[in-house]
Amino acid sequence: MASKSAPLGYWDYLKAAFKLRPKVPLLGKIPANALALGAFAVLGIANPGFIFLGIAGEAAYLLLLSSNPRFQKVVQGRQLLEARQQYEARLTKAVSRLSTASQERYGRLSEQCRAVLGISDVLEEGGSGSSLRSLRTGGLNQLLAIFLRLLTSRELIQQNMSRVERKTLESDLRRLEKQLGEATPDSPLTRSLEGTLEIQKRRLANLDEAQDSLRVINAELERIEQQVVLVREEAAVSGKAKKLSDRLDSVTSTLTETNRWMEQNAEILGDLGGPGLEETPPELTEIPRVFETEGPSRP
Repeated sequence: MASKSAPLGYWDYLKAAFKLRPKVPLLGKIPANALALGAFAVLGIANPGFIFLGIAGEAAYLLLLSSNPRFQKVVQGRQLLEARQQYEARLTKAVSRLSTASQERYGRLSEQCRAVLGISDVLEEGGSGSSLRSLRTGGLNQLLAIFLRLLTSRELIQQNMSRVERKTLESDLRRLEKQLGEATPDSPLTRSLEGTLEIQKRRLANLDEAQDSLRVINAELERIEQQVVLVREEAAVSGKAKKLSDRLDSVTSTLTETNRWMEQNAEILGDLGGPGLEETPPELTEIPRVFETEGPSRP
């Protein structure tokens, strides 16, 4: 279920070098490379040799810059930043689609996760714990993504169930069975009634499956919430960074089974609220705040 940015190739670095816009005082970012090529093209009108000189200079420039390790790291950093921004935008959009109650529930879990990271920072204070914190942050963001998918799925199921009346379905089944019993065997009316009866039976079965899924989702939501609370409490009591990491590893490993169940029931759960949220978030350094500038929307 991991989701990482596609590895960059030579052509990616080459394109980044060509599009590079250095910042010039008073002028801001300018397309120096394109301007240089344009200048050589203009000079080439008077002397075609400038065109070949410009092509040679451009090739050398692109080759040297695109193969420079420092430049490659800059490009990689930009790609990761863009992936983070895109993910956080999808996250904010997905959360905004939830009801106010679900948004607040997601917000409470986010705060619990931030509290865990706060304890992590204290435990690692004075040590080289940046890599460990990154792993913990990744695990908690992964957990939050699953929690959001479950909340979204629950609301979709509830919306669909609100459109179906069990008593009405059961009444229709009894009516159709009675009509079928009174109809002439092998007649067009019998075939029509049998088809309608099969449809209503399937609708009732779908309703039962949705109710079962809703019970599982509610149990998973509560389990995730209690797991995060337990992690925070155990970390605060033990005061050991390793125990915190081990506990988080244990929690995130349980998400595999939850994801498997969601994939197996995708037909019932439906659209889970936005592309990319079904995957592990990119390497985020913090828990994204989706309500920093304004409170939860009220649908």
